[in-house]
Amino acid sequence: MPHILVFDSGIGGTSILSHIQNSLPAANYTYVMDNALLPYGLQSEETIQNRLTRLINKVTAKFFGEVDLIVIACNTASTYALAHIRQFTQIPIVGVVPAIKPAAQMSRSKRIALLATPATSKNKYTQSLVSEFASDCQVYFHHSTELVKLAERKFWLGESVIEQVHQELSVIGVNNLTDVLVLGCTHFPILAEEIASFYGSKLMLIDSGAAIAKRVSFLVSDKIINEESKKPLQFFATAMCDFSKLEVKRLEL
Repeated sequence: MPHILVFDSGIGGTSILSHIQNSLPAANYTYVMDNALLPYGLQSEETIQNRLTRLINKVTAKFFGEVDLIVIACNTASTYALAHIRQFTQIPIVGVVPAIKPAAQMSRSKRIALLATPATSKNKYTQSLVSEFASDCQVYFHHSTELVKLAERKFWLGESVIEQVHQELSVIGVNNLTDVLVLGCTHFPILAEEIASFYGSKLMLIDSGAAIAKRVSFLVSDKIINEESKKPLQFFATAMCDFSKLEVKRLEL
């Protein structure tokens, strides 16, 4: 029975987790959110690299010998720290990066937009994705940390945030000729309904969830799936928050 660890700075990684669970419903899952440093999109590369190294060492030690795969379900953390943290563990790690390649393939106008955190938008790795897979497109870069906060509020408090999301998107101002919008932060699919209602049918939304689930399924395909050994999903967090919605354990660093 594969045991998969999913990391994010907050609850955004659950948008990736849900895709993986749909593909591998019998696997065991642990979700770790580093909400003490939420959002990662405002942190430095060095901070994220050091933080993830400590987190992975802490959690894999806790589940010694029981972790088959790690998913860094955060675009910022993946673009900043994936290569770095792979040096410190033998466990396979899957990162999440903006879906630039499929967006470029889908676009008819050859104008696509990336909506991400400031760190992901400005990251050299993101720029390399554009150069490699979208050289024939005009790519517009937009960023927001306010949408991260709104996704957290929607998830934990169940608040209606549609007005605030629309207000933020009106400030961002995506080019009118753009026909594909890449949701380059795992928090943003939580707001997919609100984002889609703002742009209507003129924009296709795309994220990396389905592609990551496909990759994870391939990497654990040699593991025995035994539904009888299925365990409940475990949540851990590095800081207190409104845990009334979920049973979340505190993880001290």
